Amino acid sequence: MKASMSATLSVVSALLLLVSLAASDTVLDRFLQCLPSHSHPSHPISQAIYSNTNPSFESILQALIKNRRFLTPATPKPLAIIAAVHESHVQATVICAKSNGLQIRIRSGGHDYEGLSYVSAVPFVILDMFNLRSIDIDIASETAWVQSGATLGELYYNIASKSNIHGFPAGVCPTVGIGGHFSGGGFGTMMRKYGLSVDNIIDAQLVDVNGNILNRKTMGEDLFWAIRGGGASFGVILSWKISLVQVPPTVTAFRVARTLEEGATDVFYKWQLVASKIDKDLFIRAMSQVVKGSSGGSKRISISFIGLFLGQSGALLSLLSKSFPELGLQQKDCKEMRWIESVVFWANLPNATSTGVLLNRPNQASFFKKKSDFVKYVIPKNALESIWKVMIKVEPIWMQWNPYGGRMDEISATATPFPHRAGNLFKIEYSTTWIEEGIEATNHHTSLLRQLHDAMAPYVSKYPREAFLNYRDLDIGSNPSNQTIFEEAKVYGSKYFKDNFLRLVTVKSRVDPDNFFKNEQSIPVNFARVKA
Repeated sequence: MKASMSATLSVVSALLLLVSLAASDTVLDRFLQCLPSHSHPSHPISQAIYSNTNPSFESILQALIKNRRFLTPATPKPLAIIAAVHESHVQATVICAKSNGLQIRIRSGGHDYEGLSYVSAVPFVILDMFNLRSIDIDIASETAWVQSGATLGELYYNIASKSNIHGFPAGVCPTVGIGGHFSGGGFGTMMRKYGLSVDNIIDAQLVDVNGNILNRKTMGEDLFWAIRGGGASFGVILSWKISLVQVPPTVTAFRVARTLEEGATDVFYKWQLVASKIDKDLFIRAMSQVVKGSSGGSKRISISFIGLFLGQSGALLSLLSKSFPELGLQQKDCKEMRWIESVVFWANLPNATSTGVLLNRPNQASFFKKKSDFVKYVIPKNALESIWKVMIKVEPIWMQWNPYGGRMDEISATATPFPHRAGNLFKIEYSTTWIEEGIEATNHHTSLLRQLHDAMAPYVSKYPREAFLNYRDLDIGSNPSNQTIFEEAKVYGSKYFKDNFLRLVTVKSRVDPDNFFKNEQSIPVNFARVKA
C-alpha cells in the first residue's frame, strides 16, 4: 500500500513538474515575442537574447558568476538572458517581463555575495548590463557619466587616462560592476577623505517599472535619494553621473604584517584607537587571518596593516611617528606611486603590473560566504585574544577591519539610505572560502563563519546589529516562523538601513506599487499592499 501511494505521489510530482515547465515555456514564448515591439528598430534586440536553448546560454550565464555556490546543477537557471546592448533593450525587458508575470534579475558585475542578480526560486530572466559600459569623462567640470555595466577598474583607468590628479572613491576590486556597487553604497580607500561612492553621485538615468527613462529631475529627489544606497528595488539604473575627486600626483601605499608573537595584538589595539581619528588623507585597513608555518606547522594569527596615504612618504612617516608609532612603519615599507597605480596595489596584484590590467574582466569564481558588522567601541585586549582563538578554531577564515571617521563622520545618517555614519569606529567583513565541491562542504564552511560571527556579538553594534548592504547576507532576516513579508523585511531592513528603511518603503510603494523589482532582500511595498 505504501509503495503504491509513493509511486502515485511520484507520478503526480512528475506531472506537476511537466505542467510547470510547459507553463514556463508558454510564458517565455510570449515574453520573447513581446521584446521586438518595445526595442529601438535600429538596434534589434534579437542580438541580445540568449534563451535557454541557445548554444551560448551557459557561457553567458557563467561569465559573471563569481560565487561557485551558485554554479551547481541544482541552482535555478533563468529562462533567458537579455544581454542589453542598447537602453531600449532594458526598457523592453522591463515592459515585457512585467506584462507576462516574469521576474527579472539585474546583473552588472556578478559580485553579489548571495547570487541575487542571477538566481531566483520562481521563473525569471536575467537582464545583463555588462555590455552597457560606456564612460564619458569631463575633466573641465570634474564629472563623468558611467554606465552600470562598466567595472570599477574601467572607470579608474578611464579617469587616469584623462588626468593624473583625479580619481573616484569606490571599491578596491577592479572587476566589480558599477551598477551593484553604487546601488548599495560603495566604499573604498578614500572614504575617510571623500565619503562613499553614493556621496559623490549627482545624477542618474533609470528605467522605471513602466519602461520610462528618468533622470534626477524627472524622477524627483525622493527616488534619487533611494537609489543611492537603497539597492535594486526601484528600477534599472542605466548610468550614473559622478563627481570626480582630486588626488595628489604622488600617493603612498604600504603593507606590513605582524604576528601575535611580534606584538600584533598591541599594535591592533592601538589601531582601534587611532585609525578613525587620524588625518583623513590616511586610510589603514587591518586584516587578521590564520596562517601556517612554512613547514606546515602550527596555525597562528597574522595581522596585516594596509594603507593608502594621499601624499608623499615623508609626510606619512612624520604623521605616523606621532600618532601611531606602534606600527613601526619604515621608509622601506612605503611605496610612492600615482593614484591609479595604487588601485593596482590594492587589488593585490604583483608589483610592476601594468595599469592596463584594470580593463580585464577575468571569469574567476570560488566558493565563499561573507558577513559584516559595525563596531562603535574599542574592543579590549583580552577580548581580542579570545577572538584570535576562535579564528584559529574555525580556520580558514579572515576578518577585514575598515576604519571610519573623517568625512564619514560629517555626512548625516539620512543624507542617503546608507545610515552607518558617525559613531562607527570601523566595519568588519568576515570571509571564508573553500575549494571542496558539494553541499556538505558548503554547510561546513558557512557554519564555521557563523560561529565566528556569533562569537563577535558582544563587541559589535546592537539594537539593531547593523550590516552592510553591499555585503549581502541571506542569513539576515531568514526566519522559518510565520512572519509576514513585511515583518521579515523589517529585520534585514533595520540592519542595512536603520531608520531609513521606512522612508525607502514609502518611495518603493509610490514608484513600484506592485513590487515588480524584487529579490529576497529588496525593499517591500507598504503594509496595506503586502500579503502574508
